[in-house]
Amino acid sequence: MKVLLINPPRENEIVGNNPAIIEEERGFNPPLGLLYVAGYLEKFTNHQIKIIDAQVEQLDYSGLKTQIALFQPDVVGLTVMTMTLLDVIQTIELIKQAWPAAKIILGGPHVHLYPTETINLPHVDYLIMGEGEQPFKLLLDNIDNQAELKKVHGLVFRKNGQVVNTGLPPLIEDLDQLPFPARHLVPYKKYTSLLSQGGCVTTLFTSRGCPFHCSFCDRPHLGKRFRARSALNVVDELEQCVHMGINDFLIYDDTFTVDKQRVLDVCQEIIKRGLKINWDIRARVDTITEEMLQMLRRAGCCGIHYGVEAGTEKILKVLNKGITLDQVKRAFDLTRKNKIAVLAYFMIGSPSETKDDILTTFKVMKKLKPDFVHVTILTPFPGTKIYLSGLASGVIKKDYWREFANCPTAGFVSPNWEEKFTRDELNQLLVQGYKQFYMRPGYILRRLWKIKSFGEFKKKAKAGLKVLLMKK
Repeated sequence: MKVLLINPPRENEIVGNNPAIIEEERGFNPPLGLLYVAGYLEKFTNHQIKIIDAQVEQLDYSGLKTQIALFQPDVVGLTVMTMTLLDVIQTIELIKQAWPAAKIILGGPHVHLYPTETINLPHVDYLIMGEGEQPFKLLLDNIDNQAELKKVHGLVFRKNGQVVNTGLPPLIEDLDQLPFPARHLVPYKKYTSLLSQGGCVTTLFTSRGCPFHCSFCDRPHLGKRFRARSALNVVDELEQCVHMGINDFLIYDDTFTVDKQRVLDVCQEIIKRGLKINWDIRARVDTITEEMLQMLRRAGCCGIHYGVEAGTEKILKVLNKGITLDQVKRAFDLTRKNKIAVLAYFMIGSPSETKDDILTTFKVMKKLKPDFVHVTILTPFPGTKIYLSGLASGVIKKDYWREFANCPTAGFVSPNWEEKFTRDELNQLLVQGYKQFYMRPGYILRRLWKIKSFGEFKKKAKAGLKVLLMKK
């Protein structure tokens, strides 16, 4: 069987008013979900697997259609996030024009949240809920036998006009059993990041599931229980990538530092093998210790992304972050002391937040002295506690996301929390915050001093120009 996995163009992505300053947040990374599925199918089946990443290949829909027709797939799989639903639908239409016989399989967080709405979209044959590797393989094994498919957990399909939902699959307990992502199936040397030093970059997941309970965030298909790969397994993947010519890594775990001993074990194994790599992680300020930072630095970790979100204790409590500003300051001071760069995430427009709260956040943002900041307007995403509370309180007037899932139409605008601000007012404050941070002469001089290559200079100059041209 010929299996095609597609990462479609993002010509219709719902992005709201949040400008993309940090490019790695906007799809310049390998599609890890598809790569994991491809790796699993390559190891455990004899199917012919192909991946088209239209984003990194810079394919428009016409170019993508040509590629589909040339491959003539039996099955096409796509990952769906609610924000990319319109592009997925357009890609499905394209598939049916280029090769009508192909079966369409969708997976991802949107499918998990809205299975009934998604299976009722035109031309969709099957959905995969939860972690997709094992259900995808079992679906292909039994694709012509619906009686057997009803026994496979994690599938949604139609039988005799009725929707069959087999329930969620169990979470994968031993992540070490999964083959590494099939990076060889994509042009992996084309992936880059604003935060890298100029070479090709790849992303890694070393764990799944986030044990924390922030009210603005939810990854329902991965569960809330933290499941981690072993240190040896993680470093085996890093070493494989180094042999492929990849030396820069973004570890995309929600929180890499949940298990302190595992962090130390990963670092020790990298040092033991003599891997000369640069890597960034995501961490919480309340999980950091000086011993951990020292080991991270020795092992080549050059950047930590901290989700601060707000500069007031009041809003941190509203967001259920479970951290304090004292912990934030301590973590930032320790990280700088150990010569690791800091990227700080902030949001504005949270429930009950006032203009004074937002201006205080901007002051804290500068006082903390991170190397980069990424500021967004809060979007109440489907399935999150904030979205559900907004519906219950009437701040969010109707179930926008479910209506969109039911009838996806171009021009949809994602909701903000418009209790105290209009969308335009929040956008003006966002631009103000970015310019206050990035346009300081002292900051610009410090960044220029740290640039190590012309490639790095070009990427950062481009980002700086974006900030300069932002309009209130």
